[in-house]
Amino acid sequence: MSATTTSRARLAAGLLAGGLALSPLVGCSVGSENVRCSTSSCTVTLTGNGAEAEILGTTLSFSGVEDGRASLSVGSADVSCTEGESVSAGQLDLECSSVTGDAVELTASLG
Repeated sequence: MSATTTSRARLAAGLLAGGLALSPLVGCSVGSENVRCSTSSCTVTLTGNGAEAEILGTTLSFSGVEDGRASLSVGSADVSCTEGESVSAGQLDLECSSVTGDAVELTASLG
């Protein structure tokens, strides 16, 4: 096998492996909200009652804040969290990093 063929095979294998590692993050989408993804998690800010984002194949919906707890629907599960709290919902682990009167910022990762 020539050096060029070997290099191309290694490059193709590397690209395939990289694509497979990132594939769980493909599909993070949201209307006007802020979503930032790395190779292992996504951070999202949901503002306003009814705000939604699709993260790691799961729809997150924000229902508002009451007594410092953000209410969220994660797929078919309903959860709530306070600032600094971590909760699990379905396939996602959520860490609520900021909860204000009308917004929640959280980091979601596969559980």
